[in-house]
Amino acid sequence: MAARLMIWGAVLSLLADQVSKYLVVHWMALDQRLRIDVLPPILNFRYGENTGINFGLFGGGDDAARWILIGLSLVICVALVVWIRRGKHGHWMMPLSAGLVIGGALGNVVDRLLYGYVLDFLNMSCCGIRNPFVFNVADIFIFAGAAGLILFEGRSKNPA
Repeated sequence: MAARLMIWGAVLSLLADQVSKYLVVHWMALDQRLRIDVLPPILNFRYGENTGINFGLFGGGDDAARWILIGLSLVICVALVVWIRRGKHGHWMMPLSAGLVIGGALGNVVDRLLYGYVLDFLNMSCCGIRNPFVFNVADIFIFAGAAGLILFEGRSKNPA
């Protein structure tokens, strides 16, 4: 059951990420238009090529950094699979959360392999604060999965 939850979480988040990038970046031609205001200022599409990690940290376009980030992502995915397969988790949300992290990480790995960078396109601002950063659906899944791993760690399957 745990492995199945993890696999479904990973597959669905990977597909959602790649489909969203295809639709927004290629089909809607964001790569040519560079910006599409969807629901300003709350939701905008802004084209971004991220060679680093979150918020462009460690990005410099170096090919060695690209392969290091791919390797690091794959190591994290394997570690999560091994951890879930060993059954050391408590709550049923743990394997699903791990799957979200894995699917999101693999979505960004696919981008690095195909393009040499991660495609980012989501920009959200609110309340007079302009957010200059862009992210993608994979980042949402990575964040949600990591939050789930933290929130549900140590909780039992059947609360008393």
